[in-house]
Amino acid sequence: MAFKGKRVIITGAGRGLGAALAVVLADQGADLLITGRSRENLTAVAEAIKNRTGRKPEARLLDMADASEVTLFAKGLRDEGKPVDILINNAAQWLPGRMTDHDALAISQTISANVTGTMLLTRGLVPLLEKSGAGDIMTIVSISGLPNTRLQTASVAYAASKQAQAAISDGLRQELKGRPVRVQAVFPPYIEDLSPLDPAWDRPRDAASSVTNRDIVETILFALERPRHVTLASIIIDPDTGGLA
Repeated sequence: MAFKGKRVIITGAGRGLGAALAVVLADQGADLLITGRSRENLTAVAEAIKNRTGRKPEARLLDMADASEVTLFAKGLRDEGKPVDILINNAAQWLPGRMTDHDALAISQTISANVTGTMLLTRGLVPLLEKSGAGDIMTIVSISGLPNTRLQTASVAYAASKQAQAAISDGLRQELKGRPVRVQAVFPPYIEDLSPLDPAWDRPRDAASSVTNRDIVETILFALERPRHVTLASIIIDPDTGGLA
């Protein structure tokens, strides 16, 4: 139970991978704060975790595209003064299609949520991560964030935002070197949305199986459990089936 008693913040935890991470980390005894844009989704995840573990995570609304909201959220946590052991930057605004398919607002919000929001939240929580004495920043990027990757269904704006997230993670890793905060990133492909609450979560898999949330969750936990002298700076998951996240 490496995560028992650890204070973990997960953004975008109302559904999908973020919700799966929340359930699995709660199973392992983590003290969770989950955020998202939908009160209904966050409440559903929090209640499911309470029914499963007896402990209800703290849930707060947070729109990563709103720089003022993100800044105030981080300041509020700093004012509370409680250390943060792990920050998982999972929230991201998906935008498919061609650049000409979207108006300026959609493009701007995608960049704001995925880039500015991620940077401001992480910057704002570094003091609390340092306060823990062994903080971890894990950013869920995407193979869209890798150079020379085919766009497939992703828009240029989304791919650009994910490459910027990769740069944020790499830059923070260098800037925080020598301080008690480790910075890592995982680059998932297209993944099958599977919940730990679904019996299929534990089904046997073979080499022909699709990549699911379970694979990404297990990869993230593996990286976070490494000894402090080990940093898995960039973990690229490249399945035979290909695809983009």
